[in-house]
Amino acid sequence: MQHPADVLFAGEKPFPALPAVDHYAGSEKLMRKALQLQQELGPIFDVTCDCEDGAHAGAEAEHATMAAELILSKDNRFGRVGARIHDITHEHWQQDLEILVRLAGRSLAFVTLPKVRSASDAAEQIRALRAIEASHGIDKAIPVHVLIETHGALREAWEIAALDSVESLDFGLMDFVSGHHGAIPGSAMTSPGQFTHPLVVRAKVEIAAAALGNGVVPSHNVTTELKDLDYIRGDAERARREFGYLRMWSIHPNQIRPIVEAMRPDFSEVEAAVEILANAQAVGWGPTQHKGKLHDRASYRYFWELLSRAKATGMAVGEQAERRFFG
Repeated sequence: MQHPADVLFAGEKPFPALPAVDHYAGSEKLMRKALQLQQELGPIFDVTCDCEDGAHAGAEAEHATMAAELILSKDNRFGRVGARIHDITHEHWQQDLEILVRLAGRSLAFVTLPKVRSASDAAEQIRALRAIEASHGIDKAIPVHVLIETHGALREAWEIAALDSVESLDFGLMDFVSGHHGAIPGSAMTSPGQFTHPLVVRAKVEIAAAALGNGVVPSHNVTTELKDLDYIRGDAERARREFGYLRMWSIHPNQIRPIVEAMRPDFSEVEAAVEILANAQAVGWGPTQHKGKLHDRASYRYFWELLSRAKATGMAVGEQAERRFFG
């Protein structure tokens, strides 16, 4: 039987199946703690080793080396650990790439580019990444995530999302608000302001549209609340339901579970997806009926992506789906 990934994306760019949470850790202690939690919960969240904010001035090389060694370690059980490098105006961004790729290039899940000012900035860093990969004999392109947090990046979000190997556009809310020189109040860095201020809403909508329009995952900014799980879950639900974000940052272990829960698809839709896809697979992906409604490849694509997202968030999808689609 043909697998939906082989049938439904023929001639198209497959949509990335990324975990719903991108968890940031800056210090070695926090990186190790995040990896331990990932081993306990499974690959329902990514870990990003932060070589930008995490590194002390003058110790950039040591920090990148430490991150690479952790990415290579046995604690990286699922291969879902990436790294954020310094921005393009920083003198050490190429050194970050060189160390990470040379030491851990085959285990590096992704590289995140912060504070790009334009599509040309992102393209320049991606070219450097490809050259370093080639110099170390790595023939599989490492995926790239790009932070949209400057005026120029927002203006060229569609061009950035269309760049080769970009799989995520991430909204950097705090730097974006700070870049408005007081025109946006600090209250827009938290809820409810981050979901109601017109300039922030415009940015979130444009980033999500650019990402989804180019087959890229839109990733929502972090919430600053660390303890109130309902508050955290509420931010994630608004990001998902009102703005179309499929992934969200976390900066504290308390945030991971409520974000994952908020990003999960509706269970009844997941059950229907399994039935519809199983029926379609049985007839070679021709049109079928399910509860009196017609389905074809257009709806099969929707239900396959929904089922993949459910799996990525740790939902139980049932024995039939595991056997047919994930075995």
